[in-house]
Amino acid sequence: MGAGSWGTTFAKLLCDAGGEVTLWGRRAGPVAAVNERHENPDYLPGIELPASLRATTDAAEALAGADFVALAVPAQTLRENLSAWVPLLPPDAVLVSLMKGVELGTCRRMSEVIAEVADVPDERVAVFSGPNLAREIASGQPGAAVVGCVDEEAARRVQAASMTPYFRVYTSTDVVGCELGGAVKNIVALCVGMSVGLGFGDSTRALLMTRGLAEIARLGAALGADEHTFAGLAGMGDLIGTCTSPLSRNRTFGENLGRGMTLDEVIAVTKQTAEGVKSSGAVLELASKHNVEMPIAEAVVSVLYDGVPIKDAAIALISRSPKPERYGV
Repeated sequence: MGAGSWGTTFAKLLCDAGGEVTLWGRRAGPVAAVNERHENPDYLPGIELPASLRATTDAAEALAGADFVALAVPAQTLRENLSAWVPLLPPDAVLVSLMKGVELGTCRRMSEVIAEVADVPDERVAVFSGPNLAREIASGQPGAAVVGCVDEEAARRVQAASMTPYFRVYTSTDVVGCELGGAVKNIVALCVGMSVGLGFGDSTRALLMTRGLAEIARLGAALGADEHTFAGLAGMGDLIGTCTSPLSRNRTFGENLGRGMTLDEVIAVTKQTAEGVKSSGAVLELASKHNVEMPIAEAVVSVLYDGVPIKDAAIALISRSPKPERYGV
């Protein structure tokens, strides 16, 4: 449900794994292109999609008889979209979140929004997370991800449905850890992008990524996640991919800010959703509720929404009081 770059890529992945897949999109143009030309030119130009992949603008058609419903809409639109789809959901389908964000206003993770809106138990909600840059995966480059679900059998079913010769899927019962790794790394990537835009080099990037991982682990520990999750694909793996690749929307967004563009200017030239921009405030609010210190997230929010110049935010970040380094601290 969602024909953007990652939704389309995941649909292709499921087809390549042998599944019967229908892709829902809200716009007729991309849907027709998928059906007639086996391509999504708006999001994945030049990538050939399986002939078996069907696309539709009719949610009822897409959802009919589905064993798995993969949700790939922007995080802040999930509640509205899913509310409309609830009457159409098959009664036993596993609902799979492909989104990496935290809901504004409620500070809920995507799996929590799904369980609440669809009124389903946690055992029917899975999350899919990892260092998955859509275009690379869509072109068949080797990749991997983690599917998290409190029900191990449901996780294994999603795993079996998405494993291909080029894409490996692991399972986990740590839904909180898998989701937080995916959501918070976007904020760290915004900060890394800003540093690149300012002309800083690899040492600064390494600093921000390492301390960013510590912030992710701190928040995860406060919310009951397994800190070992953050050393894996949904934590460190996703963080590295998002912070180092020019394909990363969040890093690119941060780079443009670092080069001197205003927030409105960057939004205007950004064609796809950079989830960290909207989720940053919600993540910081969530951290505050749990008394978790997240200076990188604070710096990003101060730049995005408080009008603090990037150079001033950088100085404030680097001049924090000295302390011993401990993992998770």
